[in-house]
Amino acid sequence: MTIRTGKRSAAKSWMERFMLMLLWLAAATSVLITLAIVFSVLLEALRFFGIVSPIDFLFGLHWSPQMALRADQAGSSGAFGAVPLFLGTLLITLIAMMVAIPIGLLSAIYMSEYASRRNRDLLKPVLEILAGIPTVVYGYFAIILVAPALRSLGNSLGMDIASESALAAGLVMGVMIIPFISSLSDDVINAIPRGLRDASYALGATQSETIKKVVLPAAFPGIMGAILLAVSRAVGETMIVVMAAGMSANLTLNPIRAVTTVTVQIVSLLVGDQEFNSPKTLAAFALGLTLFCITLLLNIAALITVRRCKAKYE
Repeated sequence: MTIRTGKRSAAKSWMERFMLMLLWLAAATSVLITLAIVFSVLLEALRFFGIVSPIDFLFGLHWSPQMALRADQAGSSGAFGAVPLFLGTLLITLIAMMVAIPIGLLSAIYMSEYASRRNRDLLKPVLEILAGIPTVVYGYFAIILVAPALRSLGNSLGMDIASESALAAGLVMGVMIIPFISSLSDDVINAIPRGLRDASYALGATQSETIKKVVLPAAFPGIMGAILLAVSRAVGETMIVVMAAGMSANLTLNPIRAVTTVTVQIVSLLVGDQEFNSPKTLAAFALGLTLFCITLLLNIAALITVRRCKAKYE
């Protein structure tokens, strides 16, 4: 029997080249799309900074972008100090992380280390249902249940909690992003080789000591990635903030007061009758560029932290 390996090898080589070209094209397309998005936002942001000083935008303490769009309209000159927006975004994100990180991480540890197979198969899908609930439903939950409950609690304690507050938005947002941390952290912890746990037990460590000193350090890079994803999700959330925290750009770090975020203002600036030569509309692109830079810096900081901790563990 004669085996024609030449034709098969040629066909295999052609298919490998075709697949390599297809993969390269997909990678190049994703990079080009990213560059196009950044370039389009940057171009409009530079137009805004040609009208409004970057110093006034980044360090200004008053945000009031209402301006006259046409010559026949009456309107103010506008104020574009974005510090209240940055503080509002930071405040709500911190509250959400204070809720999501402990609950999500402890849930992941329980499901991966303590729960039986049956309980884990039941709990994980139920927990991940939270990720599939639309954000507008979380917004309704915030304004119908959480905000009135906080206000009643504040009245009983002699505190004046606003009906729209950063606390209500942060608490509900934290519940929403719990699955992002718990599910990813659970997968990372389960990926740790069983031999590391067995070696720790052989040295006399208890289960809790093994988790604290062996499993969590080994899984730390993946857990940091999950937390970073959750932070990005919290920073980019809009609907919950609109419904639960309001749209008032107040310069405050008081969680019981109404605040707004960068993403909420981007949406409000681009809705309705807009003139793209107006600083009011161009301010949305400046906010988007600033948010992109902040997210990039967070990614770099997290990457540096992960590398240092990983090298220390190894």
